[in-house]
Amino acid sequence: MAKRTAFASFLGTTFQFLDASIYGIVAAVVFSKVFFPADNPQLASIGAVATFAVAYITGPIGAFVLGPLGDRIGRQKVTVITITGMGIATFLIGCLPGYATIGFAAPVLLVILRIAQGFFTSSEQAGTSSLTMEHAPTKRRGFFVSFINVGVGVGAVLGQLAFIPILALPEEDLLSWGWRIPFLASMIWTIIVLAFRSKIKDAEVFVEAKNEGKVARYPVAPLFRHHWRSVVRVILLCLMAVPGTVVGVYAFGYGVDTVGLDASKLLTVQLIVIVVTTPLLPLWGVLGDRFGRRPVFAGGVLIGGLLIFPLFLALKNGNLFYILVLEVLAYGFLNAGQALQLSMFTEMFPTNVRTTGVAISSQLGFLVAGFAPTICYAIQQTGPQGWIPPALFTTVVCVIASIAAFTGRETADRDLATLDTLEPRTR
Repeated sequence: MAKRTAFASFLGTTFQFLDASIYGIVAAVVFSKVFFPADNPQLASIGAVATFAVAYITGPIGAFVLGPLGDRIGRQKVTVITITGMGIATFLIGCLPGYATIGFAAPVLLVILRIAQGFFTSSEQAGTSSLTMEHAPTKRRGFFVSFINVGVGVGAVLGQLAFIPILALPEEDLLSWGWRIPFLASMIWTIIVLAFRSKIKDAEVFVEAKNEGKVARYPVAPLFRHHWRSVVRVILLCLMAVPGTVVGVYAFGYGVDTVGLDASKLLTVQLIVIVVTTPLLPLWGVLGDRFGRRPVFAGGVLIGGLLIFPLFLALKNGNLFYILVLEVLAYGFLNAGQALQLSMFTEMFPTNVRTTGVAISSQLGFLVAGFAPTICYAIQQTGPQGWIPPALFTTVVCVIASIAAFTGRETADRDLATLDTLEPRTR
């Protein structure tokens, strides 16, 4: 069941980040021309990228609704709800008419569907990570849970593979029907994920807690009353997700629009980086089991964050080879945080509030990552050194996440029963 749960969770995360990947690419190069008026290109670009961030605003709302359901009715049931909602919203985005057809109703409908995506995505990883962690052997939790985030890389690869031929289409075809294909095809993946999730079940530790009445009717109250320190720490740890959205959305748009790089070539670079670095995730998971979550997470995220500056410098100079090398190095180290974040998050909360705690705190933390591309556009300066403020912002948040990890309590070697009995103030 541990292997089956990890695989079903991996499939769901793959779909989630397939969604994020295709939406980020389209928001950066297509949506400003399809869903916004053409008389102010800069404002249209900011509006298009801002729709990417909208889902991160809705995330905390969904977490307050769906997270507690995971602790009350079960993790497995909530993961079925999340994947169904995500699939329907993504499919409908592919059906939307553009600004030329329905005017301002086009961006309004786009925002509504993006809100729906964020609402259902909010508790996807909280539910799957709780399921996987509770089924996994104590000394291999980092390894098993790391496979969930392998889906991040696989989803991004699938999204970028889908858009390499689409971006090569004539602009008229790209803007009219080409960009819609991945959104419409997402329904196939939804059905596949649901088929696998129907075969998994909640872990015994959760079933016992539920049967013994240890789960509150609404777990948010005990979460904030007793475990607010863990909530704050998870929020800070989530800052390690900022480089992913900055490089994938803002830096991609900067490279194409400001530097003048070919979009398909830059997309190919990002694809190679993900293919090379994603297999490192289980290795980081093993290292986290062996040496502890704190040093592996903190060290990897800190080194990766410091590599952002030379990466942006290579991007500014337009050298694709150096961009490739530096992205591989940065993502390779940042994947230490990516691999261990979910095991760290789930181990910070006891069984009776685990899904609620992970869902709410991670969604609050990911708000910064969601708005990071918009923040970068806002602080970008004119001239050849305009990239420095976004690069500095990205590095600073990685330092903060590393400090949050290193100053926390080590939980890698504790079984579920021990985690449930830890005093809240010592977490």
